[in-house]
Amino acid sequence: MASQRSASPTYWLTTVELDAWRSFLRAHAKVTRQLDAELSAECDLPLGSYEVLLHLNEQPDRRLRMTELADRVLLSRSGLTRLVDRLEREGLISRESCPSDLRGTFAVLTDEGGDRLAAAAPIHLRGVREHLVDLLTPEEIEVVARAFGRITSDCPGPVLD
Repeated sequence: MASQRSASPTYWLTTVELDAWRSFLRAHAKVTRQLDAELSAECDLPLGSYEVLLHLNEQPDRRLRMTELADRVLLSRSGLTRLVDRLEREGLISRESCPSDLRGTFAVLTDEGGDRLAAAAPIHLRGVREHLVDLLTPEEIEVVARAFGRITSDCPGPVLD
């Protein structure tokens, strides 16, 4: 006998809810494209690379297990592996075995990676300000921070800054 899907009702979005969802998607895509283009053009460090370096830099020992890093970034695990391979070839991170778990690997921020992150941070922050913060009132920023903070409260890692 074929299995049947439970017949759950479809809850359509209101016009305002659909507008909010679509605006969120467009805003995210627009801002991340702009930040990626600026970081790539001005310091040859794409946004995804910046994000990985930032997460590593936020740790007291500048290292994370690859599994933890994968949980924090906006990439698939295979995408993260390719990115880490590239960052390692560029000398921005290194990989180290985990002494307590031979299957585990750490991604470790190198001094060169820390320097590249420090050079890219002003470009990134300028872009965040120009493409997001300066377009909203202080009150809107507070609402956005509270709303997205509630949505992401279960996500590990620091907020990109």
